[in-house]
Amino acid sequence: MTGKIKIKDLVKNEEWQEVRKSLLGQWNIRPEWCCSQLSSYLGPINKASNDKIRITMNYLTGSAFRMGKIKHPCIQSIRTKLSSEITKRKATGKW
Repeated sequence: MTGKIKIKDLVKNEEWQEVRKSLLGQWNIRPEWCCSQLSSYLGPINKASNDKIRITMNYLTGSAFRMGKIKHPCIQSIRTKLSSEITKRKATGKW
């Protein structure tokens, strides 16, 4: 079950590491592109794996985002969609 895998192990995923590396140093230069990269990684949110949702939500709730060092409306949009999907999956026992 996904919930039992620790996030520190999930984030070692090769595909995620490639995405994460591509975002380094880019948020302040081209935030829309970064959000697009995250959206591409996830695919349609309603079909994204729980692992991808957990990894992305973990990333978007990291300290740079929480403290406001990195901010853009597209970030909040993705977070809202992810939160909504998590809530929906929990309600249906799919989380």
